[in-house]
Amino acid sequence: MSRIGKLPIPLSNQIELTIGADNMVTVKGQKGTSSLQLHPNIQLEQNDTELVVKRASDIKTDRALHGLYRSLIHNMVVGVTDGYIKKLEIIGVGFRAAITNGVLELNLGYSHPIFFVPPEGIELEVDTKSTKNPIVIISGIDKELVGQVAAKIRSFRKPEPYKGKGIRYQGEQIRRKAGKSAAK
Repeated sequence: MSRIGKLPIPLSNQIELTIGADNMVTVKGQKGTSSLQLHPNIQLEQNDTELVVKRASDIKTDRALHGLYRSLIHNMVVGVTDGYIKKLEIIGVGFRAAITNGVLELNLGYSHPIFFVPPEGIELEVDTKSTKNPIVIISGIDKELVGQVAAKIRSFRKPEPYKGKGIRYQGEQIRRKAGKSAAK
């Protein structure tokens, strides 16, 4: 039995979970609504306070899907109650970030500014007051989409190993290189 798949998913009173006839799971909470189409070999058993994911057989594909769908449904439940947040730190002289009309504008040392329009369901914030480096805060109810947007923004200027300039996740450790040493 899958170690992850057999764990029950705790449900609170604020969550409204519905299972459609075609294995469509919809989770509604205070932050929004999220839906997922389940594989036909995966079933759900709902109690008052928890949800258990079951599989039809012990075929290799069913065993693989068991833990996957449990994790996806758990991420949906956490997303509609608490939401997900990723923070990106912009480090470098003259590197700036600002939001104008819902569009993120990044000045990252290139000859032109980079404009990023967030997809639907993602909220962007820029915090320039708490630290000397601007922090881009990405939030939403879909864990996959929040991570994907954070990775896309980070890819505009990845941290370089010599000075550490670039966009990094908050708390990320960058392996630094020594650089050139003087010739003897």
